[in-house]
Amino acid sequence: MKNNYITLAKKAANTQIKELRKINRVLDKSFIKAVDSILNCKGKVVCAGIGKSGLIGRKISATFSSVGIPSFFCDPAQALHGDMGQIEKKDLLIIFSYSGNTSELSNMLKYANRFGIKIIGIASKADSLLMKASDIKLLLPKVKESDITGMVPTSSTSITLLLGDCLATTVISKKKFSKEKFKIFHPGGNIGSSLLLAKDLMLTGKKLPIIDYKKSLGEALKVINQKKLGIIVVLKKKHIAGIVTDGDLRRDMRVLSKKTNLQKLMTKKPMLVSENMPATKALAIMNDKKITSLLVVSDKDYEKKNNTKLLGIIHIHSLLQYGIR
Repeated sequence: MKNNYITLAKKAANTQIKELRKINRVLDKSFIKAVDSILNCKGKVVCAGIGKSGLIGRKISATFSSVGIPSFFCDPAQALHGDMGQIEKKDLLIIFSYSGNTSELSNMLKYANRFGIKIIGIASKADSLLMKASDIKLLLPKVKESDITGMVPTSSTSITLLLGDCLATTVISKKKFSKEKFKIFHPGGNIGSSLLLAKDLMLTGKKLPIIDYKKSLGEALKVINQKKLGIIVVLKKKHIAGIVTDGDLRRDMRVLSKKTNLQKLMTKKPMLVSENMPATKALAIMNDKKITSLLVVSDKDYEKKNNTKLLGIIHIHSLLQYGIR
């Protein structure tokens, strides 16, 4: 019966959920020392492990890197062929091994002990090779695997990963990491792009097509052609007076001359967005209004709507470049 698939899956899931609660046993004084060591590390946080523990090590290292903590993964087997030269005395070594007795760890442990490199060992056997060589010992509880044989690494890998994540998230909290900092390390990807704000993507400075309201259409055309955004922002005493788009020019070309005053042509109440508006919302506005650019102003100016100063322009090409959808 295929319905039995669901029963088996739920049984496995419930087993792991029950076993993962044992994580609280590891959150002790040694865990505190491990967090302090990571926070005080002057070098890189180097994660290592063999097999499935190695995969967990790679993931935890990637998590540290993603929040601005210099980290890389070092394969103990490959380290025999020179990779250990990457590990320096000021670095911190976090080694994952559920049994703690994997033979490939031996040379890495000897190297670290010889050069005084601090080791955080994560294993389930207190008398294992790894735990004996570690400066800080995080002893994992024995757990019941969730497969039918009770032998396939399932619950054991899950709890190891959970402990690694607990280390990472605790460090992140103490470093007062924020969404704003996260997007710096993730300019691309779904998470990073969803955190981007208008001010992160807007064009500023010399890239802005701006002109004084007293200028003529002929002078405005030169700026539009030079900046290539399809619009020009008309300013009056450094405040936004209106905009002129290339669409406006095309529609009124027959009755216009190069001497035409911009005030007669411009749209006086252009669409504005605040600098801290999510980029995804800005794109939604563009789609709804069928426009390709938005003027960005400060949060304060956005609230009052009058006498607003231009901070930048957010263009649809910038949104698409960063994968905003």
